[in-house]
Amino acid sequence: MTEANTYTGGCHCGKVRYEVKAGIQDLVSCNCSICMKSGTLLAFVPAAAVTLLSGGDVVADYQFGKKHIHHLFCPTCGVRTFGRGAMPDGTEMYAINVRTIDDVDLGAFKVKEFDGKSL
Repeated sequence: MTEANTYTGGCHCGKVRYEVKAGIQDLVSCNCSICMKSGTLLAFVPAAAVTLLSGGDVVADYQFGKKHIHHLFCPTCGVRTFGRGAMPDGTEMYAINVRTIDDVDLGAFKVKEFDGKSL
C-alpha cells in the first residue's frame, strides 16, 4: 500500500478548497462525455480522506445518466474539483480531479484508461 500524503487543491478562483490525505498511485482517464469535455484526471479516495476547507456550501451539482455520481463544480469559475458518489459496495468516495491539486506533478503518476462511455 502506498503511503498517504496530504494534498491541497481547489478551483481557479479559490472559493472551493479541499485537502485530501491519500496514497494516490494511479490516475483514471475516463472517456465518458463529461470527463472528455472537461479533461479531468481522477483519483478515487474514500470520503473520509477528504476535508472541504471552503466552498462546500457553494459547490454546484450536476448529474446525468443514471445519476449515481454528483459532478461538483465551482459556480463562479466553473472548475470541477471533485465528484462524489459510492463504490459498488456502497462505500462513499470522492473522485478528485488531480489537475486541481496544488503544484502537482502529473508525470509522477501512471494513468489508467476507463471506458465510462460504455456504462
